Amino acid sequence: MATSYRGPGTGEARPYAPSSPPVSAPPPPSSPPSTDDLGQASVGDLIGEISSDVSHLVRDEIELAKAEIKQESTKAGKAVGMLGGAGYAGHVVMLFGSLAVVFALANVMDPAWAALIVTALWAVAGAVLYVIGRKRLKTVNVKPEQTVETLKEDARWARHPTS
Repeated sequence: MATSYRGPGTGEARPYAPSSPPVSAPPPPSSPPSTDDLGQASVGDLIGEISSDVSHLVRDEIELAKAEIKQESTKAGKAVGMLGGAGYAGHVVMLFGSLAVVFALANVMDPAWAALIVTALWAVAGAVLYVIGRKRLKTVNVKPEQTVETLKEDARWARHPTS
């Protein structure tokens, strides 16, 4: 058995099919309420609107924080990758270069002294790579500065919304 309802403004009965819900137009974009609307809006409506605005603000702040952290993590990953690459390259070069230099110096001095000199040279090279990598790693900022600043602005606005 089909039920019916009265159409808007027509007064005529229309069939209602429960399997297909009526299509409604999308709600109009929300705009700030005027002073006339504020007098007529209920406390529940105002609290609901504030809750919606706060939820939207929190979501935006979280997205900003995610973007900043992702950017800084990428920078940190590249710096750490450079440190790892420098370490591996230094190891390979140290092995093969050390052998070549030790054999060359062994022709003019005791092989033990030649090995010690080569080891000292590679220690200096490793120290230089470490200092450069550490310096680049210190430029990484893990605190999302933009997010912190906008949160401070939001807090200031919440305390004094008219200013």
